[in-house]
Amino acid sequence: MPNVASILRNSAAAHPDAIAIKLDDIELSYAALDQLSAKLAGMLAAKGIAKGDRVAIVSPNIPQMPVVYYGILRYGAVVVPLNPLLKSREVAYHLQDSQTSLVFAWEGVLAEVAPGAEAAGADLISIDALLIPTLSGHEALSPITEAAGDDTAVILYTSGTTGRPKGAELTHSNLLGNAEVSRSLHDVGVGDVIFGGLPFFHIFGQTCALNEAIMSGATVTLLPRFDPAKALEIIQRDQVTIFEGVPTMYIGLLRVPDRERFDLSSLKVAVSGGAALPLEVLREFESAFGAPILEGYGLSETSPVVSFNQRDGIRKAGSIGTAVRGAQLRIMNDDGEPVAAGEVGEMAVAGPYVMKGYWRNPEATAAAIRDGWFYTGDLARQDEDGVYFIVDRKKDMILRGGYNVYPREVEEVLYQHPAVAEAAVIGRPDPDHGEEIIAVVALKADAPGAAPPEQLAEEIRDFVKDRIAAYKYPREVRIVEALPKGPTGKILKREIKA
Repeated sequence: MPNVASILRNSAAAHPDAIAIKLDDIELSYAALDQLSAKLAGMLAAKGIAKGDRVAIVSPNIPQMPVVYYGILRYGAVVVPLNPLLKSREVAYHLQDSQTSLVFAWEGVLAEVAPGAEAAGADLISIDALLIPTLSGHEALSPITEAAGDDTAVILYTSGTTGRPKGAELTHSNLLGNAEVSRSLHDVGVGDVIFGGLPFFHIFGQTCALNEAIMSGATVTLLPRFDPAKALEIIQRDQVTIFEGVPTMYIGLLRVPDRERFDLSSLKVAVSGGAALPLEVLREFESAFGAPILEGYGLSETSPVVSFNQRDGIRKAGSIGTAVRGAQLRIMNDDGEPVAAGEVGEMAVAGPYVMKGYWRNPEATAAAIRDGWFYTGDLARQDEDGVYFIVDRKKDMILRGGYNVYPREVEEVLYQHPAVAEAAVIGRPDPDHGEEIIAVVALKADAPGAAPPEQLAEEIRDFVKDRIAAYKYPREVRIVEALPKGPTGKILKREIKA
């Protein structure tokens, strides 16, 4: 099994002058990206980095990031991509836990990364305007280090919803296989332009934008910080053919006041993942933008894509489609036995995309992977056509008065209200019912009417009450400026105080 960096070498040999990476007026051809990554491998050799050592990258989506990423892989070291929003204490934890010896950090985050690197005893190199000129002084290591299929390529830290973040070890085989499946699903080839607004330090952006594009000889056009109006400009300017995003990105695009002035006819498909896409948003986007949204499912621990609404298969709005090639899916009960069609259970995944395990954490690995199946923590059901639907996160389920309430079902109704832009449903401890249902919403900028917040909250509550069973509707609706979000724009329920 070849090294992940081989996809860059292969595309550079086939399409040397094609544009691999673009950020506004800055363009990197495949030949340039390949050569720079070889120079970076030479820098690692000069620094005394050993094969298998962990090397971290703390950077937004800028052209230097893929140079560093493929250079580390090419050399045979392990990439540890970290969120540039981390504070120094968090940086120190991730570097210490991964036993990282060297960190490449964007100059804009050095104030937080430098103290963290020092505390962890890791060397630090700034990703700035001088990085590329500095690389020119290093010998290019053109050969790519051979990698076994189960050699670790990337350690991706999970968001740490329970306890401290854990590092998912993804192998060269995991990443190459999933990039190939993604390329096939999205029908990516030379001449395609992929929107690069999903962060590459997250598995969705890393596999489905960066590695998928580089494997295909396509172009990734970058947006380091998501801004919906700028995204529409980029789609028009660069003739983007494939837009990849999370639900809040689609909501943002729909809310740009004058979006009609942009020519978005180049779009052939949009891909959504990371969280459930509200049906109302899917319908509105497809009507407004004239491109289908294909929703898929996966996790950091599964490289990520394991199911997808496939163009040549059954496509059902609100579903995550069917298993992709190579992935095995089952819905299990609490005893680890498969449930019947239509019943709700925990989604479990097996096959070539499941991680090697959690880095230096055999207990967590044993708890997550049982009898060869990775238990996702997501509740799902499968219908009579074999199509999968995510019901909710297992830990997000609300138990009210002995009844299971799945927040996503309530959120779907909230999104149908004309004033609601974003919604999250959470449970609050309640002495009478065990848990009570709370809805937290942010409003559209052009929300109709001018009712006081208290009155509007009651109106939204009654709107939901009229549309679902009495035990499911939220007894309290809170209106906020915005909901807390993670690095990909996913709404973080754990940061909403019940």
